[in-house]
Amino acid sequence: MLQCAPMTEPALTTEIKNAIAKRRTFAIISHPDAGKTTLTEKLLLYSGMIQTAGMVRGRKGGKVAVSDWMGMEQERGISITASAMQFPYKNAIINVLDTPGHQDFSEDTYRTLTAADCAIMVIDAAKGVETQTRKLFAVCRLRGIPVMTFVNKMDMYGREPLDLMHEVEEVLGIHSSAINWPVGGGREFTGVVDRRTQELLLFTKKSVGGASKAAVERISLKDPDVKNHVSEDLWKKLHNELELLEVAGNPYNHENFLRGQVTPVFFASALNNFGVEPFFDAFVNMAPPPGPRPADTPSGEIIIDPVENDFSAYVFKLQANMNPKHRDSTAFLRICSGRFERDLVVKHHRLNKELRLSRPHSMLAQDRNTVDLAYPGDVVGVINPGIFSIGDTISLKGGFNFKPLPSFQPEIFARVRPKDVAKRKSFDKGVEQMTAEGTVQMLSSWDGLEFFVAAVGRLQFDVLQYRLKAEYNVDTLLETLPFQSSAWLMGDPETFDPPVAVLKTRDRQGRPVILFKTAWDKDYTARKCPNHPLADMA
Repeated sequence: MLQCAPMTEPALTTEIKNAIAKRRTFAIISHPDAGKTTLTEKLLLYSGMIQTAGMVRGRKGGKVAVSDWMGMEQERGISITASAMQFPYKNAIINVLDTPGHQDFSEDTYRTLTAADCAIMVIDAAKGVETQTRKLFAVCRLRGIPVMTFVNKMDMYGREPLDLMHEVEEVLGIHSSAINWPVGGGREFTGVVDRRTQELLLFTKKSVGGASKAAVERISLKDPDVKNHVSEDLWKKLHNELELLEVAGNPYNHENFLRGQVTPVFFASALNNFGVEPFFDAFVNMAPPPGPRPADTPSGEIIIDPVENDFSAYVFKLQANMNPKHRDSTAFLRICSGRFERDLVVKHHRLNKELRLSRPHSMLAQDRNTVDLAYPGDVVGVINPGIFSIGDTISLKGGFNFKPLPSFQPEIFARVRPKDVAKRKSFDKGVEQMTAEGTVQMLSSWDGLEFFVAAVGRLQFDVLQYRLKAEYNVDTLLETLPFQSSAWLMGDPETFDPPVAVLKTRDRQGRPVILFKTAWDKDYTARKCPNHPLADMA
């Protein structure tokens, strides 16, 4: 039998370069209910991955979003886990990280943002820039991730587009540049003007609830009859606003966008599919491909080049029991450099051992597809036999670690126990698994006889209880504790005598963690116990 000759180094370099040029790896960020998951569904629709889009809000009897796999997500209509999906869109390969929008899931969202090269910020046209959007945008700015703005729900009456753009600039501290401009609003929202091509795009519904693609008619603004396609009042308003944008609006500069200094703004309705496809097309052209990433070595920081360096990746997410048919744990890898091949033998940097990456797969809701090859920017799931932790670096040659992933101060604490003590073993297994995933943090009392769970938001406890029941068949009782703040104790724990009531615990690494009822108690203790410094858990 004939065997193929191994690929030469120049040929492999060209292959990786071409693959990187096609890839767009991004996260969608928003406040809850702004339409993030709906936009993800429409990307699947326009890419041909699904034939009919299902809306989250139809969960009481209709379809549920393909990107939401957990039963609790489908019941509540909110994205709880950060799902990673890959599929082709026209000439590009899309890696979309559908991050949780609920404010209680900031930890999972923030970790997922480290795997993104770009972000799409979805804003509700009626509500503008909301609290969660500000938090997520701040993380993007901190990490230097360029952001595109998608003003959604233009089919519903909301605020004036100029006011929304001004708010983006004022609240987020970034220049905004309108790439398209809406024609009307609410029931009169019929299309957009593409300011780059100077075309009027008019949309027509082809189905109820945006289940199928919208029809689009393109008319040049230079066409003498263009104004006859909309009402006289709409045309007059549109004409005045376009003139104002030319005089006073911010011009789009691509380099400034990549540097995070300007956000291109698009107006659309994800529900009706009005303006969705032009936005996706613009995204593919404007969003950056995967680029270099910083890493730490014993001698200092280095830059890992996606083409020049051999294969490397890091674990940004762990998830167990994504499919009841596969009772296993999945480690999600963001590939940073080189080419990934199935059954590749790599170095696990933290454990200092070699391992084979067997059964790699990509995800689309509960469906798994085997991955034979993958490139920088891709997200690959591999079976986790209990050796991966969030933030682990793997590569062919070793010698470095990608920057640590962010962790966050827990704000609520609780005791949790199984209702049926006979199910203690399953309970312990489930809690251990979800602690490893970062769903909750685990603390134990100093004597080791009790353990507690900690989280950034209350909904994380709901997820813990839901998954213990759904995946481990364990009903639980949860008692919230009266503590709102925490810190590592840096001094000798044996001589620590706090001036206020506290709970003394240890984290999974055995480090002493003190829980305080209020932030004031924490500050007061720090002042009264100078020989026992307190450090934030981060």
